[in-house]
Amino acid sequence: MRLNIEVETVRLAEPFAISGYVFESADVLVVSVEDGAHRGRGEGGGVYYLGDDIDNMRAQAEAARDAVEAGLTREQLRSIMPAGGARNAIDAALWELEASRLGQPVWQLAGVPEPRPLRTTMTVGADTPAKMAERVNGYADAKAIKAKLTGDVDLDIARVAAIRSARPDVWLGVDGNQGFDAKELKALIAGLQLHGVSLLEQPLRRGFDADLEGLSSPIPLAGDESLLTLDDLAGAVGRFDVVNIKLDKCGGLTEGLLMAAEARRLGLGVMVGTMVATSLGTAPGFVLGQLADIVDLDGPLLIAEDREPGVVYDDGLLYAAPQIWGAAAAS
Repeated sequence: MRLNIEVETVRLAEPFAISGYVFESADVLVVSVEDGAHRGRGEGGGVYYLGDDIDNMRAQAEAARDAVEAGLTREQLRSIMPAGGARNAIDAALWELEASRLGQPVWQLAGVPEPRPLRTTMTVGADTPAKMAERVNGYADAKAIKAKLTGDVDLDIARVAAIRSARPDVWLGVDGNQGFDAKELKALIAGLQLHGVSLLEQPLRRGFDADLEGLSSPIPLAGDESLLTLDDLAGAVGRFDVVNIKLDKCGGLTEGLLMAAEARRLGLGVMVGTMVATSLGTAPGFVLGQLADIVDLDGPLLIAEDREPGVVYDDGLLYAAPQIWGAAAAS
C-alpha cells in the first residue's frame, strides 16, 4: 500500500463573500491510496473557521501515513484521525479503493439507492441587492438558490427581496454564517418569511446555540458550523430542524452516513453541503445526497477550472457519474 499526498490550489471564478470572510482561492489536499493493482482517490478542502488549513491537513495526512499504508479500515481511520479535510480525503480514497477491489461502485457499498440526479442549490455570495439579483438571473436553470448573508438585518432582507423579485419561481434558502445576534432573529425571520424563504442556516455563532431554544420559527433552522460531527447531533434537538452534513467537517463519507442515520433517528432533516471543491471533492457528497432532503453541492460551479471528467449541472440538477469517483474499477 502506498499513500500519495499532493496540494492543489483551486481558484474561484470570482471573489465569494460570506459573513466575515471573502474567498478568492482555496488549497485542497488530494490523496491517492494504491496497492499495485487498485487505486482510490480523495480530496479535502478543510474547515477554514477551525484552522483546518492546508498545512494542518498535510501534517495530519503524513501522521496517518504508516497506518494507512499498513492497510487500516475506514472505521479504524475514524479512531486515529481527527475530523477534518485530511480524514475526508483519505476516507474517500479508501472508499474508492474498496470499490475497485470488490468490483462494486461506492454507492452500492454504502447501501444508498442507485444515484439519481439531485436538485442542488446554486449559491450566491453576499453583494449589493442589485448584483445578487443579477447573479441569480444568470442561474437560468436553477430550481433552488441559497443566498449568503452578512449579519446586517436590513441589508440582508433587501438582498433577499431583490433575489425573490428576480426569481419568484425558485426554492430560496439563506445562510447567516454565524453573522447574527439572538436579539435580531425575530426581525430577521419576519423579513425572510415575507419573501418566501424556506431555510435559515446557522444564524448565530457556534457556541451560542442555546439561544435558539424556545424560538418559534416558521422557517426551518439548519445547523452548519454548530454541527460538525456525529457527536454534535444530540445537542441539535430543540435548537435546529436540519443538520447540514459536510464531509470536510465530519471527516468523510463514512461518518457522514452515520450522521444521516442518526439525524433521521432524532427527527432532524438532512442537508448535504460542501466547502470549495472540485468534482472529485463533490462526488462523495453526491452519494450521501441520495439520502438528503436538501442538497447544496454547487462547489464546482464556483471555481475557475474543474477536473475532467466533471459533475454535470443541468436544469437545476446535479449528477456525478461513478467514473468521476467511486466507480467499480478506478484506474
